Amino acid sequence: MNIIQRFNLTGSVAVITGGGRGIGRGIALAYAE
Repeated sequence: MNIIQRFNLTGSVAVITGGGRGIGRGIALAYAE
């Protein structure tokens, strides 16, 4: 199992704290794609 498969969140809900700015925002935007 590669890293992409391990962290695949398709069909899931992710709660990202600190999503307003900085790293949290970058992660939130990446998951939104």
